Amino acid sequence: MHRASRRLFVGHFTAKAAVVLVLSPALAWASNSVPDWVRTAAQQPLPHLPESTKAVVLLDDETYTVDAKGQAVIHEREVIKILRPQGRDYAYPVVWFDKDSKIVSLHAWSIDPTGHEYVVKDSEMREGSPPGEGGELYNDIRFKVADPPGRDPGGIVAYEYEQHARPYVAETSWDFQGELPIVSQSFTLELPAGFSYTTSWAHHDKMDAIDLEHQRYRWEMNNEPAIDLEHVPMHPSSRSLAGRMTIHYAGPGLSFPEDGTWKGIGEWYTTLSRDRLAASPEISAKAAEITAGKTDFYDKSEAIADFLQKQVRYFVVEMGVGGWQPHYAADIFRGKYGDCKDKATLLSAMLSTVGIHSDLLLVDTRRGVIDPAAPSIHGNHMIAAIEIPKGYNSAKLHSVVTAGNGKRYLIFDPTWELTPFGQIEDNLQGSYALLVEGADSQIVQIPVLNPDLNTVHRSATLQLAADGSLKGNVKVSRFGDLAEDGRYIFLHEDATKQQEYIDRSVAHDLMAASVTGLKIENVAALDKDLTTSFDLSADHFANSVGPLIMVRPRVFGSYTLPIDHKSRKVAIDLHQTMEGTDSFDIQLPDGYTVDELPDPVKADVGFASYESSTKLEGHTIHYTRTFTLRQVSLPPDKYADLQRFVGLIAADEDSRVVLKHN
Repeated sequence: MHRASRRLFVGHFTAKAAVVLVLSPALAWASNSVPDWVRTAAQQPLPHLPESTKAVVLLDDETYTVDAKGQAVIHEREVIKILRPQGRDYAYPVVWFDKDSKIVSLHAWSIDPTGHEYVVKDSEMREGSPPGEGGELYNDIRFKVADPPGRDPGGIVAYEYEQHARPYVAETSWDFQGELPIVSQSFTLELPAGFSYTTSWAHHDKMDAIDLEHQRYRWEMNNEPAIDLEHVPMHPSSRSLAGRMTIHYAGPGLSFPEDGTWKGIGEWYTTLSRDRLAASPEISAKAAEITAGKTDFYDKSEAIADFLQKQVRYFVVEMGVGGWQPHYAADIFRGKYGDCKDKATLLSAMLSTVGIHSDLLLVDTRRGVIDPAAPSIHGNHMIAAIEIPKGYNSAKLHSVVTAGNGKRYLIFDPTWELTPFGQIEDNLQGSYALLVEGADSQIVQIPVLNPDLNTVHRSATLQLAADGSLKGNVKVSRFGDLAEDGRYIFLHEDATKQQEYIDRSVAHDLMAASVTGLKIENVAALDKDLTTSFDLSADHFANSVGPLIMVRPRVFGSYTLPIDHKSRKVAIDLHQTMEGTDSFDIQLPDGYTVDELPDPVKADVGFASYESSTKLEGHTIHYTRTFTLRQVSLPPDKYADLQRFVGLIAADEDSRVVLKHN
């Protein structure tokens, strides 16, 4: 497990960019061997669909068969019809696999828009690997893919495959909603005698199965709409909206039992990870070295966390169950690299040697994917929950949760090298996570942090000339996640890239701007503001209108959000809590006075607030404002409030001071 999900995406859930890399022109030949089930699906009438629909799934039929030893085989049939040219990308039959989920068979067919039928030969199938992520060393996930002809609007593409399910889990999921609408779909579960099952439903009401007798059960759905977020601003992850059913099964002699509860999933993962957490003498010695002279819980934890963030590289080496099971802490320490679960494991081992207990925490990097009402192993990331001693308090601890057993934990991600200790990155805030602690395993919610832990402060002292040009000195301080990009660039990029980063920060608001004399402070000190200061000059900042000069008091920087003016049906992802303050002083050119000032602005809508003021102090325009965002997500019925709020900010950011010549 690492930053990308270990789940195998199939068919219309494919990562298509990875597939296109290996395709060559298809060599399929005309044939009458297209199966009857493909023709039947192709001939059924379509329901009413939005005009923008690129393709539609006509049939998706999956059967999951478990044998007496608990091993399972997946059989899948799918038929897709292309409706628009952009739908061609959805018509690559592809199956992902690894050494534990081998493909038994894969067949593909197509019917072009004129009715000609084709079959793809086995020799024409291609295999490949997805592009490696940053920091990925080795991963055994591969795919097998076909490129049938006839992938044009009106064409039909179908495929059928059989594949072994991974042998170390006792659950499977039916993902019945995705990027394309689905006309007809079903999921069939076949269990051996003595086995039982339970289901959990995420983002959808529970449906009862059709009992086919003899331990066979079937679920059916028709005309399931697509989750189309292509033109929806600030949308959540589609996976946080897509309906899914997770099946947990159990039976006699099953070597990987799991009862379908969060506690059961935690116990299952504990069996995978428990022996990996043991500390070696070398680990103990290093932990003692970096915590020498420290007695406070925070100080000791921070020292070890800092070591994991800065000295252990994010690298992935995983095969099969290694996608879930961490390596041994001793091996991770020796190599000084590992993925998310490895880094969390080594952190736990090191903390244990200085008397601090911690547990692994299964999360997903996409807020909302883990549904607290639907136990499953759908997380794609692993972090740490560090137990806080009873009665201990510190103003430095922010991302703190209290579990159902009364214990308090500091939630920390050693993978995110630039997140200050005591905090958690914004995309995990508000998410649910599984605390892995054997029989005490439970679901918890990661807190949403206070806005004052994620800040940007801009200040400038500037001189306006009569020709509209502007010159002066600027200072920008950032903290928390808002400092992450800057810290990375100033730590890892050359001077040219650093200058480009600063130039971009002002170019959106200032034409013909020049930034010189760049100074940087506290780049690696995560507990301090990342501060940049520079000299700024900008031509044509102010505009002349006859004898008047129009000056924007908001020199640069924006707090508007990317809204549209449509109605809203899905939740609003605000991304992060934050606080921003600006203070700009603009000295007037000689011979000019203020004729008109913008009105002050003050608004508080609960989830956010905004306040600005423009004053004349002596011969200087003094502009100040404060923007506060208090929540990371909103329900869709708050969209109208957000639209009005953003409109108010946009109007203030575009307001002008009117100057006149004496």
